[in-house]
Amino acid sequence: MPADTNPAGDIFGGWLMAQMDLAAGNAAARRARGRAATVAVEAMSFEAPVHVGDEVSLYATVLATGRTSMRIRIEAWTRERHEDATRRVTQAVFTFVALDTAGRPRPIPEDTD
Repeated sequence: MPADTNPAGDIFGGWLMAQMDLAAGNAAARRARGRAATVAVEAMSFEAPVHVGDEVSLYATVLATGRTSMRIRIEAWTRERHEDATRRVTQAVFTFVALDTAGRPRPIPEDTD
């Protein structure tokens, strides 16, 4: 939407980062089998602009799991509306902590996959 663009007409990096946090949060909740919260974002790099009308796809990979935390890499790829080619536009590593019902860190269940 126009409100999500900078003066050059590209999508704000903050909007894209929010989408990446949502994607990472979904992966974290699935892995933690419950609530998880973002505690850090590291190594975010913007490689190319996202233009209005581009399709944005986000891909999550769980890099590491500790007792209560996990590191998840998110890559954002775009495809122009009428094209087939895709390109990676940004990537970052998000750290999440699994939370109990009181909002305190809790152990992440063993991975059964």
